[in-house]
Amino acid sequence: MALQTVWFALITVLWAGFFVLEGFDFGVGMLVPVLGRDDTDRRVLRATVAPVWDGNEVWLVVAGAAMFAAFPDWYATMFSAFYLPLFAVLLGLILRACAFEFRDKSTHLHWRRTWDWLMGVSSLLVPLLVGVAFGGLLGGLPIDGSMEFAGDFTDLVQPYALYSGLTFASLCLVQGFAFLRLKTADSLARAATRGVRVSASVCAVLVVGFVIWTQAVSDRGVIPGAGFWLALTFTVAAAILAWEKEHAGWVFACSSAAIAFTTIGFFATLHPNLMISSTGPANSITIADSSSSYTLTVMTVIAAVMVPVVVLYQAWTYWVFRQRVRRRDVGGAIEEAASTGTREDVSP
Repeated sequence: MALQTVWFALITVLWAGFFVLEGFDFGVGMLVPVLGRDDTDRRVLRATVAPVWDGNEVWLVVAGAAMFAAFPDWYATMFSAFYLPLFAVLLGLILRACAFEFRDKSTHLHWRRTWDWLMGVSSLLVPLLVGVAFGGLLGGLPIDGSMEFAGDFTDLVQPYALYSGLTFASLCLVQGFAFLRLKTADSLARAATRGVRVSASVCAVLVVGFVIWTQAVSDRGVIPGAGFWLALTFTVAAAILAWEKEHAGWVFACSSAAIAFTTIGFFATLHPNLMISSTGPANSITIADSSSSYTLTVMTVIAAVMVPVVVLYQAWTYWVFRQRVRRRDVGGAIEEAASTGTREDVSP
């Protein structure tokens, strides 16, 4: 049970790391088609996350692999139940990667705007659907005695799951605004400042509702656990600090802590279960009946070596690319949109 608990905690940390690091990636991606005034602005927005977005996705891959190796029954049942939503997540990640790679392959305005909108939609889709999947784990799904999903698509779109997805997407949006406030200058920084004030205030309300609803669904009483208390504290702090001009760094730190502790609080509430069965408690999947002691022992040794390496590598990457991105840094020229016969100012 000690190793099972350790690996449940590690998987929680991996998911929290994914949402913290990919959170601002997703938030920036959502804002690319709407925040930039012209092509150069949109290139600046993409450039703020271009050096790190693909490295951040490592956390998603590792989290999924850890679930598969540590708790294979959990992985099998969850991915079977959420096959369509998770396929949509995969599609969103592919489209997002294509948007980074293909967007500047042509100077046509229609081509670039199409990829900008695909980046925005896919960046919203991924945290929304992952949040919906999380909500299903705790909200309850029809699981039979063989640990197999026995429902249909309508069982996946329960109100609590949809609200969970909306909450995680809003947290990512706030973090994206906060990140842009740190990484951009001039008009983009001012737009990010206005955006983070509104989005953080709305997000604080959503997180409060999420915590209350989660406690009600879990039947653990009305008083949240430590993780959720910290999530509420940092969310409210981010909303308050967002209105202060001098605290851009603290807003990003608090928004990152809010999304981390929201994830941690959710998994802490789920523990020791992995998936709640709506057909009866006896069919719920727990950490005790979905693991192999030998596998966990081998994985612990590997994780002890590899996780610090990944953390150090990513920390170095962020240090190297820590500077603000300005319009003059991405260059630009007046470019023709051949498909429409119009022009767009992309000069620095």
